[in-house]
Amino acid sequence: MPRDALWGWLGPLIVTVFGGYLRFFRLGDPKAIAFDESFYAKDAYSLIRFGVEQSMLGTDKDPVANTRLLAGNTDIFVRCPPAPLSDCAAYVAHPPLGKWMIGLGEFVFGPNPFGWRFAAALVGTLSILILARTARRMTRSTLLGCLAGFLLALEGLHLTSSRTALLDIFLMFWVLAGFACLVADRDVTRARLADWYESRRRDETGPAPAVRWWRLAAGLCLGAACAVKWSGVFFLIGFAIMSLVWDAGARKSAGLRQPYTGGLSRSLPRAALALGVLPAVVYVVSWTGWFASARGYGRNWDEATSAGPVFFVIDSLESWWNYHTSLLGFHTGMADTHPYMSKPWSWPLLLRPVAYFYESAPGCGAPNCSQAVLGTGTPAVWYGALVALVAMIAWYTASRDWRAGAVLLAYAVGWLPWFYYAWSDNRTMFLFYALPMVPFMILAIVLAAGLIMGRPTAAPLRRSVGAAVVGAFALLTLIDFWWLYPVLTAENIPYDAWHARMLFPSWI
Repeated sequence: MPRDALWGWLGPLIVTVFGGYLRFFRLGDPKAIAFDESFYAKDAYSLIRFGVEQSMLGTDKDPVANTRLLAGNTDIFVRCPPAPLSDCAAYVAHPPLGKWMIGLGEFVFGPNPFGWRFAAALVGTLSILILARTARRMTRSTLLGCLAGFLLALEGLHLTSSRTALLDIFLMFWVLAGFACLVADRDVTRARLADWYESRRRDETGPAPAVRWWRLAAGLCLGAACAVKWSGVFFLIGFAIMSLVWDAGARKSAGLRQPYTGGLSRSLPRAALALGVLPAVVYVVSWTGWFASARGYGRNWDEATSAGPVFFVIDSLESWWNYHTSLLGFHTGMADTHPYMSKPWSWPLLLRPVAYFYESAPGCGAPNCSQAVLGTGTPAVWYGALVALVAMIAWYTASRDWRAGAVLLAYAVGWLPWFYYAWSDNRTMFLFYALPMVPFMILAIVLAAGLIMGRPTAAPLRRSVGAAVVGAFALLTLIDFWWLYPVLTAENIPYDAWHARMLFPSWI
């Protein structure tokens, strides 16, 4: 690791503060319910009030309920009759953890646009720090770590998701945190193997097993990702396999016989606990409000409470399982058309972003004004990532470098599973489903930047030219982000200025 411990923290923190300013400045704008905030802001506040999601007046996007909420009137939920309480339950399509996190902001700041967007802005800001520190660990370069944080701070889809109360920013946060923990676990495990190798008291089985706290932390984070959205399970499975492969590689590097079969027998039970059992426990615990309340959808509370203590648990788990079966059918059968839907093969090209909010309102000094929040990525980052990912494929093919392999795996498990649902179920999908891929796109760019700059021992001319190329890309990203910023953050600008920022006709 680099010896600049002070700048190793100070540099990423400076970049994080910069990214945090972009995310918190005018966070309450637009002073309206943007896109699916109509679902999640209300579900989150219902969780804070009742412990479960409850139905609100009218439909989820009922303008009367939305107007009353924006006016500060929080009495938008259906009054529950004396019995049955489940008559007021809302059928929700996602696990509750992300909505609990949104609700914490509403609990502190109230059910208003700033309140329900606060948690998204907070985890979006923290993810910049996590990525910067993870990139520093992977590249052994504080400069490249700060570059990763800087690029994430300027990434448009990440910015708009950090300023909107949707679930995908929380999914991205927990996935990135789990990956960061596994990278730290890899370093700690290999250091321990190196110490064992240098000792004179060693045998062919390797060092004695020890508690791997970083891997346990990864299990908690990846379980939390699944408790936000079920698509977190793709990352959980992929990262669990990746961790086991890293273990086997470390044992092989230490010269142990049968590094794969021997490592599997020693690592698999503990890995199954950390990356199998623990995430499952986290997921079940996230439903505590549903288990503890008689108001939850499909709760079947009356039958469970009359069955005795043992059968109460059995009936509750059966109701919970039936609810999940229903949710699975909902997700696999969701094929409704939507004006902003897109297919996964179009995501890397940013062909169809999502308009979270658009309004024509006076006040910009022009005859026609536009105030918009367009959920799209920064093109310089996304198109640069396409080139970098191709470079990662070539690099991994040539050298089997674990960093290139990890980035490619993370990108693949966040993207390729959606192809199956697009082809088999024709499922409704949106560009923001790609948000968990964004940190790994940036890691690919940063690793490619390291290859361009060369090692510190490279020729001065090579280093200078490489630094100039990387610096030019960072500047291009900054300019690209600055150009898009008004349509990412609901600035009220002339219609012509808004139209000029639409990269493709499909953005309109």
